[in-house]
Amino acid sequence: MNAPVQEIDIRTSGAAGLITLQRAAALNALTYDMANAIDGALHMWRNDPSVQVIVIDAEGDKAFCAGGDIAELYKTGTGGDFTFGRTFWRDEYRLNAALAAYPKPIVTLMQGFTMGGGVGIGCHASHRIVCESSRISMPECAIGLVPDVGGSLILANSPGRLGEYLALTTARMNAGDAIHCGFADSFVPQADWSAMIGALCETGDARVIETFIKPAPETILDKAMINRLFTGEALGDILRDLQNDSSDFAKGALKKIGHNSPLSMACAVEMIHRLRGSGDLQRALELEYRYTFRAMEHGDFLEGIRAAIIDKDRAPRWKHALDKVPPVAVSSMLRPLGPDKLTFEKEQTPMQIGFIGLGNMGGPMAANLAAAGYAVRGFDVAGTGAEGVDMVGDAQTAAKDADIVVTMLPNGDILRKVAAEIIPVMKSGAVLLDCSTVDVESARAVAEDAEAAGLMPLDAPVSGGVGGAAGGTLTFMVGGSEAAYAKALPLFEVMGQKSVLCGPSGNGQAAKICNNMILGATMIVTCEAFALADK
Repeated sequence: MNAPVQEIDIRTSGAAGLITLQRAAALNALTYDMANAIDGALHMWRNDPSVQVIVIDAEGDKAFCAGGDIAELYKTGTGGDFTFGRTFWRDEYRLNAALAAYPKPIVTLMQGFTMGGGVGIGCHASHRIVCESSRISMPECAIGLVPDVGGSLILANSPGRLGEYLALTTARMNAGDAIHCGFADSFVPQADWSAMIGALCETGDARVIETFIKPAPETILDKAMINRLFTGEALGDILRDLQNDSSDFAKGALKKIGHNSPLSMACAVEMIHRLRGSGDLQRALELEYRYTFRAMEHGDFLEGIRAAIIDKDRAPRWKHALDKVPPVAVSSMLRPLGPDKLTFEKEQTPMQIGFIGLGNMGGPMAANLAAAGYAVRGFDVAGTGAEGVDMVGDAQTAAKDADIVVTMLPNGDILRKVAAEIIPVMKSGAVLLDCSTVDVESARAVAEDAEAAGLMPLDAPVSGGVGGAAGGTLTFMVGGSEAAYAKALPLFEVMGQKSVLCGPSGNGQAAKICNNMILGATMIVTCEAFALADK
């Protein structure tokens, strides 16, 4: 969830929650942190009555999202670590399911390339918009995977045999094809998108989209030939039909298929046939996960990435010949995973928390986080500890490799000194969550330093006293970005009863000053009332 600020922009405008992918130079390829940030935003807005519609778009003209960022998958997989990839796919698929089942309208705007993981973000929304430049595809078989992120279900329910064709050839659809095949709903010229988003923000009503819809371009897929030549029960049957046909269409299709992983294509055909007629997205995602769980260790995925992305020799050495994929290999890749089965209940690996300042307030706050299952490393200059917290010898050790670092310190000067120590050792994208009550200038200065280091700062002073800290009933007044707030929200829900995002960095401290002023004025009036009563 701790995506660097430059990768994704999460915010609200009027009645809309807005999510913008910001990796245009990388065709907005989806990282694990970006996926988690989207999931956190959806969770944050789910029960927020002020957010009535969600809009997901992307910067740049070339792509909405050209797939998942596979560099880290390759790096960890070739090192023998398959856990990262399995975790990435598991949580990505859960996000896909959450998008499809979301109780509020979600509008996705898919310009340029929308491929692979981009389909998972864009094509399960309630209102899927394409334009003149839209090119949607499922290219996974080319790199040793299968159409996933729920794309297998859309392919299975595409008219005729279009699903098999799109999966095996990795062909790109234009806007008209995408609507025809079930990947999109409506065509809106890209020149009208800004006005449409403005109307959505103003009204919160997805029905305003209807006023912008125009006729979609003609489809370019040769549906007659596809339905004649892609009817085979298995990959081998489809290959024979194509080989026995002398048309240019068949020759072109065979050429495209010849580049792809035979194991992936054989499994893709089997998956599409199992899912045809089904409307159960979770079933499709669970079936996809059986393959991707095994893809690095037993499939062609790492070799496919090597040939396409790493060495770029375009000469992958697949495990099987095109016409010799044993049925047992298909069944082995798609057999149930037993205890490793994909589920959609969100049991999560505990987030690593660093907690600096374990005094009367910080101690019980840290203990509550540990009791909730978080892995907490703590440091306090006075040597105090907290139940369940792993105490370390200095602030830098507490902060290193933490997903979120919480500080609870006496004043702004000490905050600045501690921040100067820990910011250099914190991992990129981590959240620096300061719960101290300090001056606005110090909060904003620390936030600027944190952002410059690629961190996500939040100032979140508390109200509720020592009793509230012990009982987990604090109120947090939060300043910072919506993406950082979404990341820290689970912690706020453990340590307190209420959190309010007050605006940019420093606004949390400003709100706390106002809160203290109200409390002070109330106390003065109460004392004067008692003095009057005495007199």
